[in-house]
Amino acid sequence: MAKEPTKPRRDYEVKARGPAFKRRRLSPPQISGEENTSPSTLEAESDSNGANDFASRALQWNLEQDYEKAPRKSKGEKKENTRLPVKTAEGRVEHLQAPDVVQEDGDSWLDSEEDGEGEDLEAAVPMVEQVSKVPFRQQILEAKEELANIASLINEDPEEHSGAFRTLSKLAESSNITIKKLALATQLAVYRDVIPGYRIRPVAEDDMKEKLSRDVRQLRNFEQALVGSYQSYVRDLAQLAKGSRKGFAGDAASLASVALSCACSLLLAVPHFNFRGELLKILIDKLSASRVDDDFVKCRETFETLFRDDDDGTPSLDAVSMLTKMMKARNYRIQESVLDILLHLRILSEFSLKGSQNSIDKPNDQSTYRGKKLKEKREFRTKKQRKLQKDRKEVEKEMKEADATVSHEERDRMQAETLKLVFVTYFRILKARTPSLMGAVLEGLAKYAHLINQDFFGDLLEALKDLIGHAELLAAPDEDDFETEEEESSRTRNPTRETLLCIITAFALLQGQESAAKTLHLDLSFFITHLYRTLYPLALNSDLELSAKSLHLPDPDMAASAASPTTANNRINVQTTTILLLRSLSSVLLPSTSIRAVPPLRLAAFTKQLLTCTLHLPEKSALATLGLLGRVTKTHGRKLAGMWNSEERKGDGVFDPLRGEVEGSNPFACTVWEGELLRRHFCPGVREGVVDMERGIAAVAR
Repeated sequence: MAKEPTKPRRDYEVKARGPAFKRRRLSPPQISGEENTSPSTLEAESDSNGANDFASRALQWNLEQDYEKAPRKSKGEKKENTRLPVKTAEGRVEHLQAPDVVQEDGDSWLDSEEDGEGEDLEAAVPMVEQVSKVPFRQQILEAKEELANIASLINEDPEEHSGAFRTLSKLAESSNITIKKLALATQLAVYRDVIPGYRIRPVAEDDMKEKLSRDVRQLRNFEQALVGSYQSYVRDLAQLAKGSRKGFAGDAASLASVALSCACSLLLAVPHFNFRGELLKILIDKLSASRVDDDFVKCRETFETLFRDDDDGTPSLDAVSMLTKMMKARNYRIQESVLDILLHLRILSEFSLKGSQNSIDKPNDQSTYRGKKLKEKREFRTKKQRKLQKDRKEVEKEMKEADATVSHEERDRMQAETLKLVFVTYFRILKARTPSLMGAVLEGLAKYAHLINQDFFGDLLEALKDLIGHAELLAAPDEDDFETEEEESSRTRNPTRETLLCIITAFALLQGQESAAKTLHLDLSFFITHLYRTLYPLALNSDLELSAKSLHLPDPDMAASAASPTTANNRINVQTTTILLLRSLSSVLLPSTSIRAVPPLRLAAFTKQLLTCTLHLPEKSALATLGLLGRVTKTHGRKLAGMWNSEERKGDGVFDPLRGEVEGSNPFACTVWEGELLRRHFCPGVREGVVDMERGIAAVAR
């Protein structure tokens, strides 16, 4: 048999020994209905002449052409970047990559069959999610573990793990509300433990160029990272706290409550640190709302605690400044409890200077004249001594700044500014006559009256007289007239308490002026006469012993419009009407200055009226009134002895208990017969009080 030629086979062997490449179809696919006119070159011919034809055609092929035209590819080769670098807002330089452009090959139709099969497979099999759904409870547990780990790392070494602050803030951006609350609370705990006891100042450009040691550079980097992350945290709290406004509910309201709680805790824990003004603004925005809820009460109590525990004075000054600006912007349409916050200012209770809404008196120093030392007070120092003294002062100044202490001069300056802001607010409300705030203003003036400047006494007393006259009109309206706006405002006011506070304020002006008591003459007869006229109505007041915290139900037999205002709706302070009455009586009968100068006629008239009122007072009020009368009889026993012993009495006429004036009542023409009835009082304390009072009178008469 003749052997077939093997030349084409050697060509394939040479090709097989060459570099391997992907096999692909060399002929277009057959179309159904057409004959195969170009048979594949990979199949052998069945006829005898097929081998010769195949060999002759194979000699004409250029098998290495496609391989030479194919681009070279290597695993380690990188694509050339044709884009310029970009500098981000954080200062980092980033190299952007050009998007990959897929060039379509001219023979893309060769893979059409495989693509069609893949699309059919994707349509048949549903797409599987890459991220599996984690249960809600599992997410919270994992978040708790992660937050605990980050917090423990920061507490162990804050300077080493300063970058963990940003990780905490990233977790607070979670869409899960529970995880967000946990992240806010974790940040609060971390900042309370990590924040130092001093303010961190911003680093200047010149300081950045200085050469620093490794420890100092690490500390500076930690401080700057702490300030930046803390600032973003406070901004997040301010943004979330807006959800407590009217119209928000659900998740926004719950997040706002958590944000307000965090802001309150931070303000009390680190009032000295940076961004104190932003925290105060968060709380003041809540106090400016008209709706009172738990968050409102929490913010108010935070301010009260801040004022009470403030030793520095700077946080109180900032808070009072922002509060007064908010009140003025809202035209003093605020809750009464917001104005009561100023009563808790500890810094004003330790202030010794006088002031008004315009100025503050300064202490007189006899050793200075126009801010300069007198010549005879100066000490002679040599040039060397003066230089040493100057260096010593600079060292002391640096030591004070390092210790973060406040000097007495700086403290007095802040107290003076705070006092000025408080008086400006009080006097503006007095001028505007805001009905719902009059009680709080009078209580504040009564507390800080000893700090008011003498030049302002006249205007203040005139304002108090107008208030008392206005309160009398509210207490006794005309029955024939129609209801007016003043009668509507009387429902939210308590004229009795306001008049007593006016009297206390008027007499408190003298208590703080011991040095000028001899030269200062104020006519307070108007207030004394008004107090004398209100004793009988006060004795018949059913709310005499009730305060703002007392539980008191309205009278069911009276209409809601005709019912008298109770102290449950009057949140001036926690003092009862009895306490205010006793404070007023003590100022009139037992003044701190010139106690022996009280006229006998005033003492006798008030003593007779008070004994008559004791017959109608409740038990506790009766005990308190008899205690006051006991002190009066011990101090002014000789002036009052004629009311118990008719033989020693001088005078004629008839006693008029309903006379509105003290001078026209003629008290020495009467006899104290109320003591015999009070001896049979059901309370043993009242009986003992009457006996002690009469013993004092008898001892004086001997």
